[in-house]
Amino acid sequence: MIRAPPTHIKLNVMKSYAYFSKLKATIDRLDHEAMDVAVDMVKTTWLAGGQVITLGNGGSALTSLHFINDWVKSISMATGKPFRGTSLASNVGLLTAYANDISYDEIFASQLRSLLTPSDLVIAISGSGNSENVIRAVQFANENGSKTIGLCGYQGGRLKLIAQHVVWVPIDDMQISEDIHFHFGHLVMQCLVNEARGKS
Repeated sequence: MIRAPPTHIKLNVMKSYAYFSKLKATIDRLDHEAMDVAVDMVKTTWLAGGQVITLGNGGSALTSLHFINDWVKSISMATGKPFRGTSLASNVGLLTAYANDISYDEIFASQLRSLLTPSDLVIAISGSGNSENVIRAVQFANENGSKTIGLCGYQGGRLKLIAQHVVWVPIDDMQISEDIHFHFGHLVMQCLVNEARGKS
């Protein structure tokens, strides 16, 4: 005999449905043209031999690492063309040294002073759009001739105003914003790999 699941299981299913419904509704409200432009900016940088540099704090730091993991490995292996990329969240020694010796606000901009060239693309991720260390990094990149993309949520914050191109998730919800920022990485990977293989 098949028994009905306990009441608490039903409640969890309803909660998960509500969450994913909110995620889907937010995806439907996205500016997909802006998303496509951002994908093309990554593609152009890659094909030109430039470096894609990602950064963010907290969950966004992990997203920036995941981008580079997928793009450097999967795009390079699938296409035979090396993908040059790095995340400024990856070196704990550098992060803590700059935070301790200068300030936490400078942990990303300080790294860019040693790495950045005008052929590079900086992708800055901030759910609120107001993380000071993210803002300073984007300002530095803008001032030194590199292209910048800002991935943000909520009202976009200062990042929405200063990034050269913006992928904005229009919702006041950090988790939904981070979900969609994360999926941008998979979108880039699949688009570049599929184009290289002649698929639509």
